[in-house]
Amino acid sequence: MIALFKRELTVFFSSVTGALVVSVFLLLTGLFLWLIPNELNILYAGYASLDSLFYIAPWVYLFLVPAVTMRFFADEKKMGTLDMLMTRPVSPMQIVSAKFMAGLSVVIISLVPTLIYVFSVYQLGLPVGNMDMGGTWGSYIGLLFLAAVYVSIGVFASSLTENQIVAFVLAVLLAFMFYDGFDTLASLPALENYRELISYLGIDSHYRSLSRGVIDSRDLVHLTSLVFFFLYLTKLSLLRNKR
Repeated sequence: MIALFKRELTVFFSSVTGALVVSVFLLLTGLFLWLIPNELNILYAGYASLDSLFYIAPWVYLFLVPAVTMRFFADEKKMGTLDMLMTRPVSPMQIVSAKFMAGLSVVIISLVPTLIYVFSVYQLGLPVGNMDMGGTWGSYIGLLFLAAVYVSIGVFASSLTENQIVAFVLAVLLAFMFYDGFDTLASLPALENYRELISYLGIDSHYRSLSRGVIDSRDLVHLTSLVFFFLYLTKLSLLRNKR
């Protein structure tokens, strides 16, 4: 499992894709937070906060994470190496877990440089340090769990097809559904009686709760359950293809 995890990271960062994904994330967030004059620009906000980063990041990851995961199993199928991989002395769940951890590691690597933003905003506060650090670290935890759900969805989508573009589109659609789709459904008048339940099934309400700096175990359990749910579906998909 560890060997497969290392292989995935090596393959990813030995190509231009790895640097491109991380660079695009930092470029987009940097432009919106510091350069482009808009309501998300920290310098125009009037107070020391990274709320804009945690608003932008889920939307950027909505496209970047599927770009990372689309090749995981689709490429193995296309190259005919998946059958060989399945015959190795590792269980299907270990294979899935290795791919998932590789994808999540890329997300973590892209997040680490944003700590510079934390330091910058901390220094810009009047007085210095006048910043809600509890909310900031809660938002980072929430973003990490949200990205983990995205990665698990991307891994699942990649296991369904040998076409990377199809895997990318499926992952984007599923991730969008869980991030924003359930809240949209909950807002429909016909589903008013089930609004709270439908919203709870999605990601956004749990992410917003964690972003307030309150680490509620119910939010963590729900997001973790979604990760395991999609990883389990991926395992079933691999076993179906093995037959």
